[in-house]
Amino acid sequence: MPVNLPTNLLRSFVAIVDTGSMLHASERVYVSQSALSLQIKRLEELLQQALFHREGRRLTLTPSGELMLDYARKVLSIHDEAVAAVAAGHFTGPARIGMVQDFAEMLLSGLLARFAELHPEAQLYSRVAGTAELLGQLERRQLDIVLGFAANNDPNAIASAPMAWYGKPELALQDTVQLAVLEPPCRFREAAIRALEDAGRSYRISVETPNLTALRAAVDAGLGLTCRTHLFLREQPLVEPGLPALPNVSCILQTAPGLDGPTSQLAKLAREVVATL
Repeated sequence: MPVNLPTNLLRSFVAIVDTGSMLHASERVYVSQSALSLQIKRLEELLQQALFHREGRRLTLTPSGELMLDYARKVLSIHDEAVAAVAAGHFTGPARIGMVQDFAEMLLSGLLARFAELHPEAQLYSRVAGTAELLGQLERRQLDIVLGFAANNDPNAIASAPMAWYGKPELALQDTVQLAVLEPPCRFREAAIRALEDAGRSYRISVETPNLTALRAAVDAGLGLTCRTHLFLREQPLVEPGLPALPNVSCILQTAPGLDGPTSQLAKLAREVVATL
């Protein structure tokens, strides 16, 4: 079986050599001289080699001690480097974040790019999908962080945004409202249909797509009205008397338990960014 050398014993050994005495070494490693003497005795027992020649209070290294000193310095150096790296949040990942399409364009080029700059050695995985799918992956521990949409009173809400109608104004004047929507499940699709039904307005789904970019193109082309937040289109939403009011929607952030330092930092950055949208 290989011998395990505790780093505190190696640190005490190097301190004795560097300071030149048990007294000064004990002050450096914060143990008493008697405890320090026992540590060196234990280290010699583990190595089955004498490390010092003892001539009264004077200590000089044996050939085995000279050899061990070089290795001890290397072991302590890599040990301290590892501790410093972890304490500073350096890691090799992966940090796994999922987000709805509404956030993707902004966060992929902003938040995630910033995180990559802070942690260039990190492995970063991002998933763009609907909130329900993302939360399912979070529950199965396939994601660490999820940014999505939920009901306005959701306990995980970090921001609230009003839903609004977007599209060509003339479409709101038609007897049958043409809708452009994402495939279900979609909170905005459900909100638009429910609002129209409650208001007694007839509607027809003219465009249905899984892709937000295609939805935006359909709306810009005048193929239908849609229900989103200000994240969808930067121009002003429609304010037409014939269109029913829509509820607010929560922007939520949920995380897996026990995130490590860098992934926890990514969650914090995401929370700060979304809260200001």
